[in-house]
Amino acid sequence: MADYDAAISLWQRTEGVGLSQADEAQNIRHFLLHNPGMSFVAEDGGEVVGAVLCGTDGRRGFLHHLAVDASRRRSGIGRGLVDRCLDALAAHGMRKCHIFVMSDNLEGKRFWQRLGWEERTTLVVMSHDVGPAASP
Repeated sequence: MADYDAAISLWQRTEGVGLSQADEAQNIRHFLLHNPGMSFVAEDGGEVVGAVLCGTDGRRGFLHHLAVDASRRRSGIGRGLVDRCLDALAAHGMRKCHIFVMSDNLEGKRFWQRLGWEERTTLVVMSHDVGPAASP
């Protein structure tokens, strides 16, 4: 949580990252507590230049919001963050990991394909709000 403000700032300025109420501080805190030692930031000179959320539902791993500052891309930071996450998931017994990529995020799709990830065209993500709506 010490890096939350820097990470949320990075995610907000990164094209292809979709944020919602689920990314508010209390929700990220809960996610991190539920998945200790699985999410990472990359720093350069004390500045957060990359961030990723990683966790498990007990059956599968999931990566969320992988982002690298635009000026630092193609330097191995993204690949390094992914590798750390996959190692953490493997250490927790996970054998498969999923990601969600916005359908119009062509740069993101190319990144994941370069790393060997495959697009699943047989699945559709469906969502439903749970609980009271957030107050304005």
